[in-house]
Amino acid sequence: MATKTKTPISKKEKFSELLLQVNNDLAITNSLDEALEALVGITTSIIKCERGTIFLNDPKSEELYSRVAQGNFMREIRFMNTKGVAGWAYTNEEGAIVHDAYKDNRFNKNVDIRTGFRTKSILCTPLRTVSGKRIGVSQLLNKLDGQFSEEDLELLEAMTAQAAIAIQSHVALEAMEQARKKELEFMDLVSEISSELELTSLLSKIIATITTMLDAERSSLFINDEKTNELFTMVGEGLSQELRFPNHMGIAGHVFTSGETVNIPHAYADLRFNPAVDKSTGFFTRSMLCAPVTNKDGKIIGVSQVLNKQGGGFSDEDVSRLTAFTSQISIGIENASLFDNIQSLMNYNESMLNSMSNGVITVDGEGVVEKCNPAGIKILNMESEDAILKQEFKKIFKGKNKWIVEKLDKIEDIEFLADAELEFGGEKISCNITIMPLTGGENESLGTLLMIEDISSEKRMKSTMSRYMDADLADQLLAGGDGDDVMGGKESIGTVLFSDIRSFTTLTESLGAQGTVGFLNDYFTIMVDCIQEEGGMLDKFIGDAIMAIFGTPVAHDDDPDRGLRAAIQMMIGLNEFNVLRKSQGLPPVDHGMGLNTDQIVSGNIGSPKRMDYTVIGDGVNLAARVESSCKKYGAHILMSEYTFHALKATYRTRQIDRVVVKGKTVPVGVYEVLDYHTKETFPNMIEVLEMFNNGIEYYNEGNWDKAITQFKKAQKGNPDDKCSNMYVERCGILKKRDPKDWDGVWVATSK
Repeated sequence: MATKTKTPISKKEKFSELLLQVNNDLAITNSLDEALEALVGITTSIIKCERGTIFLNDPKSEELYSRVAQGNFMREIRFMNTKGVAGWAYTNEEGAIVHDAYKDNRFNKNVDIRTGFRTKSILCTPLRTVSGKRIGVSQLLNKLDGQFSEEDLELLEAMTAQAAIAIQSHVALEAMEQARKKELEFMDLVSEISSELELTSLLSKIIATITTMLDAERSSLFINDEKTNELFTMVGEGLSQELRFPNHMGIAGHVFTSGETVNIPHAYADLRFNPAVDKSTGFFTRSMLCAPVTNKDGKIIGVSQVLNKQGGGFSDEDVSRLTAFTSQISIGIENASLFDNIQSLMNYNESMLNSMSNGVITVDGEGVVEKCNPAGIKILNMESEDAILKQEFKKIFKGKNKWIVEKLDKIEDIEFLADAELEFGGEKISCNITIMPLTGGENESLGTLLMIEDISSEKRMKSTMSRYMDADLADQLLAGGDGDDVMGGKESIGTVLFSDIRSFTTLTESLGAQGTVGFLNDYFTIMVDCIQEEGGMLDKFIGDAIMAIFGTPVAHDDDPDRGLRAAIQMMIGLNEFNVLRKSQGLPPVDHGMGLNTDQIVSGNIGSPKRMDYTVIGDGVNLAARVESSCKKYGAHILMSEYTFHALKATYRTRQIDRVVVKGKTVPVGVYEVLDYHTKETFPNMIEVLEMFNNGIEYYNEGNWDKAITQFKKAQKGNPDDKCSNMYVERCGILKKRDPKDWDGVWVATSK
């Protein structure tokens, strides 16, 4: 019996079995990574090569990417879909066979350098869907036996085509999963942000999210202020303070008024763009996306603005994501804005209540004190608000004050009690009292409000005036019946003195809060005593600065001298203060003072609810300008020419400059006073002053060489004299200028 021979499998049948294997192997994969790994395994095994890679195309970034397993993590390798042999195959839509990679100009050697792998030969073909759409590239490296052939290329094309359906399906599933994940993250983020009620914090979170979400450099969110018709933002990268502008101006204004989203790929090519903001901030705007923020009713409540998309301009997807995000959090923005308005109103009411000179007390329906402003605590002679808040009203107003409790129990309408009398802490208070029932929206009783106006006029007047001047002077005014006239307003000639501590910020940093308060109390005590000893009036403390007046409310023939003598004593007192500080291991304190004599207006100035006795006028402003010049000249006491010419006594002075101060067009002479100095602090004073004053005469005449000679002599007498050193340098500069232009006024070219 003849043996039956086995029929050999044809090449076509092998090819069909191979494609079936590819289809079956990829059909059982559960993820894109598994499918790519399966295809690489099959192709490298069948075609017999060292390594294989599947690159997929990212249409958003126009990059080819592959995934490489590193332990439990997957790392992506990305490059532009026009680079390398893979990029060539993708772009040209045809396969490539490279026998010697390093001789092919399409090959990217940097990949080998980074990975340490040596590429010899390459087989590469586009990965297409059934419809022919390119979705990536399949690449094999280093054929193990011989070289890659056309037959290998055909086989690779067939296997990748067979696998494309499964790969495309996994790509779609992965994209859906990523979209679902992003949607969940998006909703969680919206929920977290919308729960924030503090407007500044909310805006900070929103712009940080927008910047990250759209891969941009900077974002801002502008809210419309319906009261002022302005767009404003309190936070934003590069902003140091609240930014406001009319809600119809600029690109943001256009978006707000039109409701249209604006996507500008090149900002400087758009005529609507205002480059002034870039110039002021130093930021360079390349691209801009600006969209309206709309609430649930379709009303535009603000504008979101995003700048400089990384890698190019903003896409349509960016527009959709920004619109979706801002629409979701618009309720949170409205709630935060409403909360902010309510908080601002509460703060305003609280501030107004605290600033009132009348005492205000509110009592709830149970007879418990709910609120008492600082004026009320002071009028009732309480130590603190703890002594009255949450206390029963009848326990506070007892004894001789019990009558007012009976008034509260019977009150039905507003009642005004004129010239009533209360007694607290053994002190009688003459006052006007207004009692007012508090009612709710449906006329339900919420309690009672008391307003107490202290009308102990003589005591109040003396207390107020004693804050500004010597107590004896206050008594003198009150005894003469001039108090009300003086406080009401007066125009006179006065000498204004300003003093200011130097490097105060640095000093406070080393002292701390409590130390700073203690230091200022000690310092001000010394300075105010010097002022009041000369009959001056303390106008106000301005932080670490002092403003004092000589000549009002009571004028003297020698008020300019009184002001200057006070300044000299303030310097002497400061030097003694510094000796004490040195013994305690503390750093010395320095300050500068400026004086000016001119027409001033004095009186109680302010609103009916808060007034201060003060002075105003150009004379006050000039005194402040003179004081601010002390540091420039190394001086401690400077005065204007008006004070200098009004002096009756003789002092050691020198004219140190003629300057044009802010707000003036005519130069003003400035003089330095040196009477407080000792031989140690200013050696050879008489000789130095003589030579310096000679130098100033030559300087004013424009005789620079003679002026320099005199100033240098003054330098030798006191090398530490800043003015002499300054004028030597200044004359050297002026020698190079046209003498015809000299008018005796130095114009600085730098600060």
